[in-house]
Amino acid sequence: MEQALHLGTEWDKTFPKSPLVDHRKVVFHNRYGITLAADLYQPKDAREKLPAIAVSGPFGAVKEQSSGLYAQTLAELGFLTIAFDPSFTGESGGAPRYVASPDINTEDFQAAVDFLSVQENVDPNKIGILGICGWGGMALNAAAIDTRIKAAVAVTMYDMSRVNAKGYFDAEDSPDTRHEKRKALNAQRTEDYRNGGYALAGGVADTIPEDAPFFVKDYYDYYKTPRGYHPRSLNSNGGWNVTSALSFLNMPIMHYIGEIRSAVLLVHGEKAHSCYFSRDAYAMLTGNNKELLIIPDAVHTDLYDRRDVIPFEKIAAFYRENW
Repeated sequence: MEQALHLGTEWDKTFPKSPLVDHRKVVFHNRYGITLAADLYQPKDAREKLPAIAVSGPFGAVKEQSSGLYAQTLAELGFLTIAFDPSFTGESGGAPRYVASPDINTEDFQAAVDFLSVQENVDPNKIGILGICGWGGMALNAAAIDTRIKAAVAVTMYDMSRVNAKGYFDAEDSPDTRHEKRKALNAQRTEDYRNGGYALAGGVADTIPEDAPFFVKDYYDYYKTPRGYHPRSLNSNGGWNVTSALSFLNMPIMHYIGEIRSAVLLVHGEKAHSCYFSRDAYAMLTGNNKELLIIPDAVHTDLYDRRDVIPFEKIAAFYRENW
């Protein structure tokens, strides 16, 4: 295993601490030997075994941002929860830094289930996961492979393999366009190897033009302002490695979601640029325990942190109904 992680001890979240919830830092490892850091939340004075939920995302965020807010709020509603940093990001281990992997990041969710399954105060038959943005897609992929996951929720979901391979709204879906992407990314691999390090793609820009798409402005409003900025957040700062996109080009993570037998809830904003990801994923799901919830007038980032928009009570009820 890796060396012990150095975890912060101060409350450095983008949301206030709840007086209804106990909080502590925990670590666990995935089957690749990477140690992951998480914030664990549970209702104060809980005595019985609790249902549990592992939360991660958005893509390029850290557990002190949106996922922590979801985890803490669901703990207020009676669940034991963990919000974790995926491999190579935040306080979690893994080298090189700032790289994403459809396989390893799906495994991160499964490793979270490993951890929750052996906690004395968790009911191992009542474990769910929740993924936000790009980790919504990872959550569906995890639910397709891990039968211990009784219910999965994907919020404002991105299919990272699809958007990397085909562009937004599939506008770059051609062999020639993908070939040019591969050429550029592999040329970057050569440069990275020559330089002895990995070039970063850059997070959300420090300034954006007036004519930028509305969702770019929405990302800026979250990641670059006191609303959601965090010093460890990739999107708030230097971003992912340029070459992170490579593995997503060849690995469509939605391929087997039609075989998920456990419950799935997809939550998306009606006006989100990304809403087509959830609508199309829902069309692939089978069975009578799948649900698509569209939030009127909401954009992508509204579901990151707007308590007046996020349907926390509905999400909690979905888990309770599907253990």
